[in-house]
Amino acid sequence: MGFNFNSLDELIVCRNILAHDDIFTKGHGQRNSSAANLIERAETLGLGGNLYRSYLIYLLAHEPNLISTSIEMHGGKISEDLRKLFIHDILSLLPILSSELENFYLVSEPYIPTMPNQDESLKNLMTALDEVYDTKPHTNEATKIADIFIEHYRNFGYGDIAAYRAFRWDATTSSIIGIRHFESIRLDDLIGYVHQKELLTGNTSAFVDGKPANNVLLVGARGTGKSSGVKALVNEYYAKGLRLVQITKPQLKSLPELMETLRRFMSKKFIIFLDDLSFEESDAEYKYLKSAIEGGVESRPQNVLIYATSNRRHLIRETWRDRADGQDEIYRDDSVNENISLSDRFGLIIQYYAPTQTEYLEIIRSMLKRRGIKLDDETLRIEGLRWEMSHSGRNGRTAQQFVNHYLGQR
Repeated sequence: MGFNFNSLDELIVCRNILAHDDIFTKGHGQRNSSAANLIERAETLGLGGNLYRSYLIYLLAHEPNLISTSIEMHGGKISEDLRKLFIHDILSLLPILSSELENFYLVSEPYIPTMPNQDESLKNLMTALDEVYDTKPHTNEATKIADIFIEHYRNFGYGDIAAYRAFRWDATTSSIIGIRHFESIRLDDLIGYVHQKELLTGNTSAFVDGKPANNVLLVGARGTGKSSGVKALVNEYYAKGLRLVQITKPQLKSLPELMETLRRFMSKKFIIFLDDLSFEESDAEYKYLKSAIEGGVESRPQNVLIYATSNRRHLIRETWRDRADGQDEIYRDDSVNENISLSDRFGLIIQYYAPTQTEYLEIIRSMLKRRGIKLDDETLRIEGLRWEMSHSGRNGRTAQQFVNHYLGQR
């Protein structure tokens, strides 16, 4: 096989590899067992090609090591001495990374799994590493490969942070859980609301670039694409380190704990997402949100912003009684100020209005055009407005439902 597994004992930064001695076995007599284990994991993980190489790259990308954890802890920075130690380890692993170890007997080269891995970050890493060997002569291989991994950790992170774009907060385990089937919507898929998208992307782009940015409240008519806009941002800026963590209103009391968890990943940017948020006067959760955004004893991490969507301008339900001179509270303005103090903590408030009839029909036209369908103006107007009148009003959601119905009936 042309490789002495005893050399793995020299690893310093990547000693987590040693825990996988059932794959990277030292005993020639254990080769069949090692082959069975490796093929099983290749099928489970969707790894192909040279299986030794693919599995090693997967481990380096997903399991924490001293390099990846240091990059997260220090916002993308590592010392030159630590980088040199990493290069030392890569030099020890170079025979595997350069495919010197061939696949096992009866295993094709390259191996093709039943269901290929869909992790975009891993695909990008594999492509970058392949380019090292596409360039000849192969000089400074270890240094080039080490720097590729370092850049990968900076852009994508490691483990679930690299594999997933969006997460949900699990208060029971005090951890973030990756959302496997996250919507693939992009900003170009959202029709109309150009000014709103410019405000949203401008703020988020500044945040990702490490510039000052604001917490955002997207407020307005239902079905206008507020939630879709936030989800699309994560798909647009994923490769630049942006991730989304969704929490529910009852989980707001866990915000300090969630922020402390996200503080461990300082090379990444996180949007804490609160969808369709609103409060009654009797709800206590909004006080937790106020404190988390601004005013708590512990500062909000620099790598975290809060984006919320709501149909209510001030998030808290208001009544005419709140503004009546005859209400029971002695200081009427105090009650009003309390109600608006939460929304005031969002530095950027983006208003979404229900589309006009012309805009509504144009949304339908654009959605159908993307499916290769063109309706004449009169048919579009009659069918689109008939659908609107029998449904929940004129908005982007209603337009999408009409398009789904139209396509389903063809």
